Amino acid sequence: MSLAAALKSAWSKPLLHALCLLPLLLLVFGLFADSLGANPVETLTHETGQWALRLLLVTLAMTPLQQWSGIAAWVRFRRMLGLYAFFYVVCHFSIWLVFDHSLDLAAMLEDIVERPYITLGFSALLLLIPLAATSTRAMIRRLGRRWKSLHRLVYAITALAVLHFLWLVKADYLEAGIYAIIATTLLLFRLQPVRRLASRTSAPTR
Repeated sequence: MSLAAALKSAWSKPLLHALCLLPLLLLVFGLFADSLGANPVETLTHETGQWALRLLLVTLAMTPLQQWSGIAAWVRFRRMLGLYAFFYVVCHFSIWLVFDHSLDLAAMLEDIVERPYITLGFSALLLLIPLAATSTRAMIRRLGRRWKSLHRLVYAITALAVLHFLWLVKADYLEAGIYAIIATTLLLFRLQPVRRLASRTSAPTR
């Protein structure tokens, strides 16, 4: 089976659902198995944040993959991946709110104001909410052209998420630097000269 046929197959989306949920299931299993290290809450917070960023970058990669491979089916997964990125952001934020602040909203707001990296992360969450809320087919039809303009917020969200991670890291910047390079590359692809160059070197659409 060709890659194009596999991406269009009936089982491709259920498989993607399973793959996106797997990190969370492994974290839950690790929590009950007491295998998340000396500070399981920190591990849960860190891992859910990492997976949110990874899925956000994979979401952004769908359009370049379509362009470079000539396989239109890549974009079938963009909305699903974006919603899973939002899901992991909500998990990340909820763990921080419940375990770090015991649902104390005043303490949470104080932390957001006083710690710039938390300000960046919280801003990214707030910007993601309208994107997630307008990801249904009905909202896409209702908003028309405005939907595409609204969803360009994902570029700012990506920048905020990467900066949040870079600011959070205290010693080893390698992993955060890799994410920053990937994000920069994917955002540069949105520039018209880069897209025109990709269009000239891409495979024919299948």
